[in-house]
Amino acid sequence: MNRLGLSISALFVMALLMYMPVWMAEDEKPAQSMSDSALRPAYKAKNLTTTLYNDEGKVNHEVYAASMEHYDQLGFVLFSQPKYTVYAAENEAPWQVTADKGTLYNDDLIQLEDNVLIKSLNPDEFVQTITTDFIKVNLDDKTMTSDQPVDIRGVQTIIKSNGFNANLRTQQYELIDHVQTIYSPGS
Repeated sequence: MNRLGLSISALFVMALLMYMPVWMAEDEKPAQSMSDSALRPAYKAKNLTTTLYNDEGKVNHEVYAASMEHYDQLGFVLFSQPKYTVYAAENEAPWQVTADKGTLYNDDLIQLEDNVLIKSLNPDEFVQTITTDFIKVNLDDKTMTSDQPVDIRGVQTIIKSNGFNANLRTQQYELIDHVQTIYSPGS
């Protein structure tokens, strides 16, 4: 190769080395902006109340939250201080579920965390309250599950367990790892 060929080759390599970081940086920016936009909520709301109805037009559940952030691309909604009122069956008193934090996924599955309280709004119900630090609630089939310590209280009963499954429609409760039951009949 002669001097002219070497000079042209050297200039080509230098130009390639100078513009390669620019080309590579341009490719990374769209991917980074897509992930950044997924991490930003599509919208936010404060003091939000939502009522959802079933196919027959009856109230299925109501949701209140002090604040809410909806993440479209990630497929979930984050709630602060959520309060769910779940209507288990027709002509039955609803259940109210509160927590410090909650996440609603697109498949009608709610995960509630920190100071979770499930309360029957029927004063005659055998189970009055259930407390735990974590619970999953399926809004479609009205079931709840937790693998955390659970405290179940009724009028004369306290049941402690390390996890449980519950069906609000059938009022069936399954203790995963029963710890203690205290029964105190009234005088």
